[in-house]
Amino acid sequence: MAERGQLPPAKRLCCRPGYSGTCRQGQRAAWTSCGGSGAAQGESSKTQSPESLLDIAARKVAEKWPFQRVEERFERIPEPVQRRIVYWSFPRSEREICMYSSFNTGGEEIACSGESGDDTRLPFRRGISLLESGCVENVLQVGFHLSGTVREPATASEPELVCNVSVSFDRCKITAVTCICGNKDIFYCAHVVALSLYRVRKPEQVKLRLPISETLFQMNRDQLQKFVQYLITVHHTEVLPTAQKLADEILSQNSEINQVHGAPDPTAGASVDDDNCWHLDEEQVQEQVKLFLSQGGYHGSGKQLNLLFSKVREMLKMRDSNGARMLTLITEQFMGDPRLVLWRQQGTTMTDKYRQLWDELGALWMCIVLNPHCKPEQKALWLRQLCRWSSVDVCPLEDGNHGSELTNLTNALPQGPPGNPDPLTQPHRTVFTRAIEACDLHWQDPHLQHIISKDHYAKYCYHNKKDNPLFDTRGWPLWHEHVPTACARVDALRSHGYPKEALRLAIAIVNTLRRQQQKQLEFFCTHKKELLHKGMTSVTNLEGWVGHPLDPIGTLFSTLMETSSLGPGRATVHPVFPVHHFLEEGESFLSLAIETTLIGLGQQRAMPDGLYAQEKVCRNEEQLLAKLQEPDLCTVSPLPAAGPYSGLGELLYRESVPMHTFAKYLFTSLLPHDADLAYKIALRAMRLPVLESAALSGDLSRPHHIVSVVPNRYPRWFTLSHIETQQCELASTMLTAAKGDARKLQTVLESIQKNIHSSSHIFKLAQDAFKIATLMDSLPDITLLKVSLELGLQVMRMTLSTLNWRRREMVRWLVTCATEVGVFALDSIMQSWFTLFTPTEATSVVASTVMSNSTIVRLHLDCHQQENLTNSARTLALQCAMKDPQNCALSALTLCEKDHIAFETAYQIVLDAAATGMNYSQLFTIARFMDHRGYPMRAYKLATLAMTHLNLSYNQDTHPAIIDVLWACELSHSLGKNELAAVIPLVVKSVKCATVLSDILRRCTLTPGIVTLHSRRNSGKLISLDKAPLRQLLDATIGAYINTTHSRLTHISPRHYSEFIEFLSKARETFLIAQDGHIQFSQFIDNLKQIYKGKKKLMMLVRERFG
Repeated sequence: MAERGQLPPAKRLCCRPGYSGTCRQGQRAAWTSCGGSGAAQGESSKTQSPESLLDIAARKVAEKWPFQRVEERFERIPEPVQRRIVYWSFPRSEREICMYSSFNTGGEEIACSGESGDDTRLPFRRGISLLESGCVENVLQVGFHLSGTVREPATASEPELVCNVSVSFDRCKITAVTCICGNKDIFYCAHVVALSLYRVRKPEQVKLRLPISETLFQMNRDQLQKFVQYLITVHHTEVLPTAQKLADEILSQNSEINQVHGAPDPTAGASVDDDNCWHLDEEQVQEQVKLFLSQGGYHGSGKQLNLLFSKVREMLKMRDSNGARMLTLITEQFMGDPRLVLWRQQGTTMTDKYRQLWDELGALWMCIVLNPHCKPEQKALWLRQLCRWSSVDVCPLEDGNHGSELTNLTNALPQGPPGNPDPLTQPHRTVFTRAIEACDLHWQDPHLQHIISKDHYAKYCYHNKKDNPLFDTRGWPLWHEHVPTACARVDALRSHGYPKEALRLAIAIVNTLRRQQQKQLEFFCTHKKELLHKGMTSVTNLEGWVGHPLDPIGTLFSTLMETSSLGPGRATVHPVFPVHHFLEEGESFLSLAIETTLIGLGQQRAMPDGLYAQEKVCRNEEQLLAKLQEPDLCTVSPLPAAGPYSGLGELLYRESVPMHTFAKYLFTSLLPHDADLAYKIALRAMRLPVLESAALSGDLSRPHHIVSVVPNRYPRWFTLSHIETQQCELASTMLTAAKGDARKLQTVLESIQKNIHSSSHIFKLAQDAFKIATLMDSLPDITLLKVSLELGLQVMRMTLSTLNWRRREMVRWLVTCATEVGVFALDSIMQSWFTLFTPTEATSVVASTVMSNSTIVRLHLDCHQQENLTNSARTLALQCAMKDPQNCALSALTLCEKDHIAFETAYQIVLDAAATGMNYSQLFTIARFMDHRGYPMRAYKLATLAMTHLNLSYNQDTHPAIIDVLWACELSHSLGKNELAAVIPLVVKSVKCATVLSDILRRCTLTPGIVTLHSRRNSGKLISLDKAPLRQLLDATIGAYINTTHSRLTHISPRHYSEFIEFLSKARETFLIAQDGHIQFSQFIDNLKQIYKGKKKLMMLVRERFG
């Protein structure tokens, strides 16, 4: 707590009219210890002696009456009576002191437990340490004021600190504290704790005085003057200015101080008008909350805010009025958070953790306004506050970013198909709306009062055949109310420290849920044929209990489990809670808590609007499941039989919340006890109708009615990805459990194929099944392997015509899986390859893997089987080459190389496709393959076909096809003059780049015997440049240089002059190869000088180099 340097001024004035100086002198001086005439606080328990009537009366008066009322009621109070009232007015329990000095709860339990972890840094722990170390000294109680010094020992980094501490108290509550340590916090500092606990634990060692005004009444004038002068002398530097100011005002007859009867006394206790509450530093609460909010969830601020909320709940449980006061301060800071305006302007959403804090804020206000003993004027004040906050534009909405269509709290939910309310006409529901609506609720209903106040409230003479809404068939009370609202009452009772009442109401609500479930089951069984024939197109619950802002199921579970934890094991009886009268024989609060949670989790309800609301459903479901233990079969069996009222029933609303996570828990729990029921529940929960065809929403039985997932994704389902993941996990769990059972595996497989629409999830299931089937410590499970293969084939079909970055991984995995299944599986996928793979995948992955040595070895095939499998792979390759020769021809040639007929067929496919579908790059690649395999003539043929598709312009001297062109010319040269003569015209026609042509020309005039690029020797006979075919190539090269020169000079810049001169030098080398090349080049240069004489600098460079 932020301790102040000075105590606040006294709240009331003290005087004693009618007392004379003689009377004052006659009174006994107050100089005895606190234990004086009565027993100390712990003394009676030690001596087992009865308390005196004085102590009993004084203790009760000290708890309930402000001391001013005592003074007004009695003209003269005997000093012993005053002493005992003052003595008993200090808090007697450490629990409240602990509550105001730490985040922990438990009071005495914490005081007695060992220190560990971060608890040692809490003020309460440090205060205990200081007290037990003897650091509290000079403790004095003057009336309702306690003071003392607390010495904090020196440490390695800090010197010794001596703190003067003061505490004011009234009616067993600390009302003000001060300490000079300067520590600013929400909680009392360790020094205040140490002094307070000293008074609680060692009251007999505390010197006690009556209020200072009583002591002053005992003095005559001389004594009073001596007292004042000594006081000023001792503290003259601090009090002299104030003393002189007061003296001047008292001596002035018209001063304000003389107009008031009496004088203030800070030790005289509270006045009649003072609030009786513990000291809470409002300013520090506001500052701390503002600081935590400004940190935006970093540095543990979210955890700190949650701890503050827990502190509010702790105060409410102690029935401390500061709970509502503290929550008001917190709420004001939340409403003033500048990020709310910023997010509103930017149209962005608040963070998930921050949103959860707002939810807790709304829930706490719900608890506060539902206080069963709240005064009407106090509730009216809270209602005004809540309405003011709720009307602010930036006040967060209950369901995140969307308007709400939920019913009012005080109305029960409809039991038939809902209407279609227009969301535009519905008022927005803020986080405070439910608390505002709860202000209209009351606790005066006689039936409700009987439920919460009586353990034996029942109607045992229940023989009426008609339904009685107040009692079930056993005569036990029921409570019919909107379930979340009824559970909010339970939470309010628990929060305000009424655990027995909360438990009684919780049991009545659970019995009501049981009865409703039974009636729904009976109704469905009676009208089953009619309902199944019509199908169900609406949901019976607009507002689900799981993920609800008020968390009704969590409240019931916690209430019942708190009671269960009081007794050993699964005991049904506890002396504090004799409500076991409303438990079945052999039933416990634990089993009742589990059954209640199962009912809530199994409720069929519509998916709420908004991302946050849907995420909250998932989160709350996981939280509830984490709390559950193994359920009994009798509590589970009604779920799949409850028709449209259960999410596991036979009829399912298209947009109802899926049960995958819940069913996985049930399946795992029930499998060892009732496998048939476990599979029945899990298989039924696999449904996800929101992804099925809208026209077929009533028929969920046939897999072929499931249409493509993409066009049917519902835009409202923001958590669909998470839901599909949970569906996949449920299926994987069933596959694992069904290993070795062919019938169950087939059933699970059909369910997966029918209900799962995501290829990635089906692929994951296929991989999971494969891993389970091929565990290292056992033989492969062939049935589960076939299931894995079947799922893999489905993935192949689903992703064949769509883009999927994992497609290649899927294909490789499928071949691996088929290999494990056996040769017949590999042959099957090759026979139907066109429904599973693209031609490229079929040749490059499937056929290649099938024909690999590792596959042959893995399958343990004999020669005949190996030949059949290889023939199938070659046939597959040829089919793919015919369908997609551009991408598959080379693979087909490679795979068919060892079979002459197949190889010739593949080669012919390439020749047929060369004229139309294949480009020069593909043809050159295949030609090189042929050359490397020792088919030079076929390579030459393909190279010439490739040349017909090629066109290199004059400036493409770095084109990647140049290497292929050079290779083709060298191949032709090596084969002979006729082949070279045939290819030269193609080169001249396709290549216009002078440098490339000159390179080809140079290579074709190599001296006999020089090895070419491909380690071939040329024909050994030098070809003349004056005759065909090289003459044509020479002329084309010279012509290309001339054309390229003119093209470059058209747009040449000075920075390219030197490069151009080098180009002309290369041209001259080519010109000089011809017999009259010197003359041609000279004419060419003269022509350039004449045409481009305007480029004087360039022409000067030409003259310098070439004359």
